Amino acid sequence: MAKKKKIPERKCVITNEMKPKKELIRIVRNKEGEVSVDVTGKKNGRGAYLSKNKSVIEQARKTNALNKILNAEVSPTIYDELEALVEGD
Repeated sequence: MAKKKKIPERKCVITNEMKPKKELIRIVRNKEGEVSVDVTGKKNGRGAYLSKNKSVIEQARKTNALNKILNAEVSPTIYDELEALVEGD
């Protein structure tokens, strides 16, 4: 019997929905406190996941949720990068 591979799931920090990791975008803060978009999902540091959805990213921008979660200053360019990623999908 073939063992069914478990799909790793993560929770979107805005919608609190559990989704497969591939459907989410990871934002990471490293030890130096730099925040970046982690496309590979493998960077070291504190990670937060967002749904690949423009309204979710807009809500994150409005509420500064990532600043609170990552305990760091998230620059507007990060949100621009996220929006570009979502539109590219």
